[in-house]
Amino acid sequence: MMRLRELFRDMPRVILWMIVLYALIEGALTAGDAGLIDIPRFRSTVYEYAGFWPGLLGDWRANYPGQPALMFLSYGFLHSGLMHLVVNMLTLGSLGPAVYHRVGARKFLLIYALAILGGAAGFAVLSDTFRPMVGASGALFGLAGAILAWEYVDRFTLKEAMWPVIRAVVLLVALNVVLYYAMDRLLAWEAHLGGFVMGWIAAMLADPRSRADSDD
Repeated sequence: MMRLRELFRDMPRVILWMIVLYALIEGALTAGDAGLIDIPRFRSTVYEYAGFWPGLLGDWRANYPGQPALMFLSYGFLHSGLMHLVVNMLTLGSLGPAVYHRVGARKFLLIYALAILGGAAGFAVLSDTFRPMVGASGALFGLAGAILAWEYVDRFTLKEAMWPVIRAVVLLVALNVVLYYAMDRLLAWEAHLGGFVMGWIAAMLADPRSRADSDD
């Protein structure tokens, strides 16, 4: 209990508020599942309006003007259930502070938002399904991409071995392969790839310095 209290005490406030926002959204969806919100098919209706639907990039009719554009961002604030939420929020709490402490709150949010968009773009380009996509994992892979981008620059500048960066990328790929088959091919690996690439790029734009530069 003490370690959990210390974790929340030391967590950047912007990340805590993000976790609260995600929890409130999933809490409302869970309440709808339990019949506590008097709207039929509440979760499904929210997904219909805010999930990422590849068909809307084709000839599907949108539920409201601008949905094909807005869904590139809105999908990243929804989850498929409490377990999905918990796993992603633990990941956000683990990866988020490293990015925050490197670039500050505004650039952290910018990297996160761009990674959400990158995840949607990756799914739109690479996926061949018409099922909806929801979840923050594209953005979280973006945070991983940002951290590894900075690690790459640090090691390149200081002429250190690249093996830790390569190993981390291989582990991320392996994790996606294992989860893809464990989840009966319902894992949106395309969003993970798009978020990772965009997070890497955004990190380089937000702070291209190496450790050697910052120590001078």
